[in-house]
Amino acid sequence: MFKRFLSYYRPQLHLFIGDTACALVLAAIDLSFPIILRTLAGGLFSEGSAAILDALGMIALGLIVLYLVRTACRYFVSAQGHIMGARMESQMRQDLFDQYERMSFSYFDRHNSAEMMSRVVNDLFDICEGAHHLPEWLIICTIEIVGAFVILFTIAPILAGVMAGITLVFVAIMVHQNYRMRTVYAENRVRIAEVNSQLQDSLAGMRVVKSFANEEVERAKFGHSNERYLASKVDMYHVMGRYQATSALMTGSLYAAIIILGGYLIAHNQISAVDLATFALYISLFATPIETLVNSTELFQKAIAGFRRMDEVLRHAPDIADAPGAPDLVLERGEITYRDVCFSYETRERTDTGEERPVIDHLNLTIRAGETLALVGPSGGGKSTTCALLPRFYDVDAGTIEIDGQDVRDVTQESLRKAIGLVQQDVYLFDGTIRENIAYGRPRASDSEIEQAARRANIHTFIETLPEGYNTVVGERGSRLSGGQKQRVAIARVFLKDPSILILDEATSALDNESEAAVQEALAELARGRTTIVIAHRLSTIRSADVIATVEQGRVVEQGTHDELMARDGTYARYYRMQFEGDRAAAWAC
Repeated sequence: MFKRFLSYYRPQLHLFIGDTACALVLAAIDLSFPIILRTLAGGLFSEGSAAILDALGMIALGLIVLYLVRTACRYFVSAQGHIMGARMESQMRQDLFDQYERMSFSYFDRHNSAEMMSRVVNDLFDICEGAHHLPEWLIICTIEIVGAFVILFTIAPILAGVMAGITLVFVAIMVHQNYRMRTVYAENRVRIAEVNSQLQDSLAGMRVVKSFANEEVERAKFGHSNERYLASKVDMYHVMGRYQATSALMTGSLYAAIIILGGYLIAHNQISAVDLATFALYISLFATPIETLVNSTELFQKAIAGFRRMDEVLRHAPDIADAPGAPDLVLERGEITYRDVCFSYETRERTDTGEERPVIDHLNLTIRAGETLALVGPSGGGKSTTCALLPRFYDVDAGTIEIDGQDVRDVTQESLRKAIGLVQQDVYLFDGTIRENIAYGRPRASDSEIEQAARRANIHTFIETLPEGYNTVVGERGSRLSGGQKQRVAIARVFLKDPSILILDEATSALDNESEAAVQEALAELARGRTTIVIAHRLSTIRSADVIATVEQGRVVEQGTHDELMARDGTYARYYRMQFEGDRAAAWAC
């Protein structure tokens, strides 16, 4: 993990070297002032007024140069040092986002999006604050502390030795306290992630919350997470308070040692009053880096906890990856074959006897090139999972899925997914314009191509009635559009993509009858000559499919045309009659 962290310094090595050099100069200048004052007090300033006045001009010039250099170094450390940290943060954020992009659906099934956002935002800020400040503080403070002790030992070894002993005792105590701080800070990160998760969940589901008048329920849930976070913060500040109190006690003990032991040594003519004053000046210089290091402990613990969480993500191998040297998919006909496919999610279903049951259980299915296959069956039977396995959103546990004889696991994911167009029941629109959402199907498409795709999806007329037309912002998840309008925008994306293979998972479920008829006609045109998989619960919409396959408990239990399956009087016929009778009863009720 530490090696990975250091790798982010490599592109910024020139800034890091400059920052380090300036930090060294700052520490040296800060150490030099008490020595300059002691030298002048014991030498020039004791020779008389004439000599002092003659030398003051050169002394002033030297100090001006010295502090101009210090000012320039402080500017570089503050400006360029932060720029270095910002660039490192930007690269870490990009790496973390790229890693999220590599993950399969199963990773997102297991992890909360608010927690992932916390790693990208909160953790990276703390990491990069530490990446900039901690090396700078470590260099400056270490040089000032060590340098001050070396100088003090040359002035009064006994007094310096007592101060070193006091410091070592308190450092040992603070090191012991660090172990507790590490645990508390890690716990604090977990708690704030829980708060973020609860907040996002409540805000995203606000329409459901209000429809059930469950505001109090959500307040209670958020309050519970908030109280847990508060408790972790209280623990954190107790630990930090003890740590800083120990530091303050150390500083007070050092001052007491100087006054008491220093007075004793002056009384015995072992040091002079000037030497004692120099000790006092160095204690002021000595106390500041100690306090800085103490205060930096909080940042250090946050940075370590944050980078450990980031490293967990970066070290996580994606569940689905391209095989080494995988070629692009070569589409010749578009024939799809499922051969003895088995698949289970991490949370497996169980039979009545308690045995684990796979979601897809030895499924065999062939979809000929240019053919439209409809999957029907009960909810949870495996229809959507069957479709999700084709573009490798998940990988099969056993068996193979082939397109024109090519195992989908042997070709690149990019070429595979570019060849497949998908419209799902749960439509997701990005918070942008209608034009941008349709163009997501082909980002470089022209305005005329976008408009043509909208026409084919039966959404162009509606868009034209909007004041902003295609530049209308749809809102978060398309909240400013109706369900049917969102569905048609999603269908327009697929028209624009113009893939060779189509997957329509309840693609017309949110449309009214008039719009559905228009879109079904457009989809039929789009599907002509292309291999198409359709999932539909409204069986009347798939009567004209070339093949209908009934899927139950992850297996194809029957297959044929509508007329063949009705003549067989099996599961499909039973579903069709139940739905037809229900529709007829509803029609009579109307």
